[in-house]
Order: sequence, then C-alpha cells, then structure tokens
Amino acid sequence: MSIAESPPSLASAAQRCRVNLADEALIPAWVTDLTSFRTWAASDDYPPRGRFSFFRGEIWADLAMEQLFSHNLLKTKLIAALSRWVDQHSTGYVFSDGVRLTDPRVELSTEPDLVYVSFDAIRDGRVRLIKGQTEGYVELEGTVDLVVEIVSPSSVRKDLETLRDLYWASGVPEYWLLDARGNRLQFQILDRRADAYHTVSANDSAVLSPALKCAVSLQRDDDPLGNPRFVVELTS
Repeated sequence: MSIAESPPSLASAAQRCRVNLADEALIPAWVTDLTSFRTWAASDDYPPRGRFSFFRGEIWADLAMEQLFSHNLLKTKLIAALSRWVDQHSTGYVFSDGVRLTDPRVELSTEPDLVYVSFDAIRDGRVRLIKGQTEGYVELEGTVDLVVEIVSPSSVRKDLETLRDLYWASGVPEYWLLDARGNRLQFQILDRRADAYHTVSANDSAVLSPALKCAVSLQRDDDPLGNPRFVVELTS
C-alpha cells in the first residue's frame, strides 16, 4: 500500500485560499480532506519544521519550539526505556516522534511523541505499514497498541481532549499522558474501556501497563546544574 503520488488538481478540490503560517509553513489550497492532507504530509513540500495533524476535518498546526527538559529530555528517556524493554522481549516496534499515525475511520492523522506497535498488530492487519513514494515506509495506518503524548503549553487541549477522544475512537488500547511543565510531574496510563479511557491506579509508585505487560515507574529530581532529570524504569 502506498500514499498517492501526486496532489489532486485544484479543479477537483474545494476552493479555498492557501494558508501561510507566519512564513514558517504554507498549507496548499488543495489540502481539503484527509486524503489530500496525507499526500501533502508525504511530499517534498511538507514543512521541515512544526507539527501538523488532521482531526475530523480540521488541520491542527503547532510551530512552537520543543522545550528541552520538560518535553525533549523526558521523551528521550521514555523512548530509551521502552525500546530496551520491547527489544528484550521481542514484541514489536517503538517509534519516536516524526512517525505519522493515521486512522481514516476516525479522520485522524498525527505525529505522536511515541508509538508502540506489536508484531501481532501488524500480522493481524490491525496496523498497516504505508510505503513512501520512493523507498521504505513512512506511515502507520490503523490501531496501534500504545500512544504516548507529552503535554506542552501549545498542546494542552489537543492532548487532554482532542487526541484522547480520537485515540479512543480509533481503538488504541492504551494512552499515556505526561506533563512535566514547571515543577510538576504528572503521569497517567489510560486504559481503554467500552465508554472511555480510565486511569490505571498506581501501586507502590508504579503503574501497570497492560500493553507492555510491565510496571512503569517515573521519577524526577534535579541534575548537578539544577535542571530536571528523569528516571524511567520498566519491571516485570
């Protein structure tokens, strides 16, 4: 399966103006639905900076720079810990930010901070690897096993409300939400139930991850320079 190789003609697209975001990014006028959004996201015209998502007919753009400690460092620690665990148990893949996750059934296309997809999900067809125009794979399509989002000042409503609803509608079994802004450290594992996501209760400072079949502990203190330091531990 591959993404369409060329954009639709303007004659066939709904007529609207292209969107210029403070000269940082340009959204072409032919991007009018999920299909054209995915084509644009896989093209050479896609902006090298910023994050762009499609949520049920709405294009969401975030051009804010990522905070070093409360976002990027925390994400790095999570990716390292989850990658080690998944590799040790040979259960699937951990993808960092930059990977595109799409579910056409709920009109969702976004770039999470972290995604875990099991080998079983790919074998069973719940997740499809989408080929790029020239080589390799560039996108995940379907229902992945686990998604992680780290809250930033520009993504509060997106992470806490919009994506929570869309990931649930997509059938994602487990959604992790982290917020390390300021002096806080909030960590939730949300388990998908029939009506909504429900928070998994912590036990001795660790939270059980059904998707990874392990207990997850996340601690924060200060490094020698007084900046936040995070320790992520996964145990059986």
